[in-house]
Amino acid sequence: MEIEGKSAIVTGGASGLGAATVRRLLARGARVVIADVNEAAGRGLAEASEGRAVFVRTDVTDEAAMRAAVAAATALGPLSLLVAAAGIGIARKILGKEGPHPLSDFRRVLEVNLVGTFNALRLAAAAMRQNEPDRDGERGVIVVTASVAAYEGQIGQAAYSASKGGVSALVLPAARELARYGIRVVGIAPGIFDTPMLGALPEAAKASLAEQVPFPRRLGRPEEYAALVEHIVENPMLNGTTLRLDGALRMGPK
Repeated sequence: MEIEGKSAIVTGGASGLGAATVRRLLARGARVVIADVNEAAGRGLAEASEGRAVFVRTDVTDEAAMRAAVAAATALGPLSLLVAAAGIGIARKILGKEGPHPLSDFRRVLEVNLVGTFNALRLAAAAMRQNEPDRDGERGVIVVTASVAAYEGQIGQAAYSASKGGVSALVLPAARELARYGIRVVGIAPGIFDTPMLGALPEAAKASLAEQVPFPRRLGRPEEYAALVEHIVENPMLNGTTLRLDGALRMGPK
């Protein structure tokens, strides 16, 4: 699918992987809705776009908020692309020093990462179904964000790994169902990326994480995630799969 002239939504688009994707899509001529809860960063990114992006405050777990983001995108043109990059992470053991893993924390991570992704996917797909197909019969592309933790979850990642495993498992049934409408669904499973989720770590800790990556021996860059999004959109044979973007990293137990 061509990117130029298309309307897109990027959830989690105010920072990290999402912000890099917003910038990449804008550079390719798309019009973008930045759907995020971070108003200051989201509005700043929109203001820098010279009118080609708008910010919509969006909690992806809230149906009304996500519907508003879809409506804003369709106002820019037929919604053709969703990149679901919103997510949160916590580090808690199932049995920690303070007792069992709080159930509320587990629910919250699944609500944002898995339910939020599905909420965005289903509403974007409903809008894409109304599009006129292009010459290849395509009406839209949906990219969701899993993680290598979906496959090699570490100690303390029970909630995060479960949520991202669910996102990865969602890809194939969604792609099979939406194929009749000419909508592709693809997942990306990033490894260790230099995003705000790692921002609180000291530099020594970041360097230690980078040493775990076989090659290139560094943290991933958000721009590399955005470049893969671009390729997915433009390559029609990518569908129903989750692509690892990890420098051959295989996470150890801890």
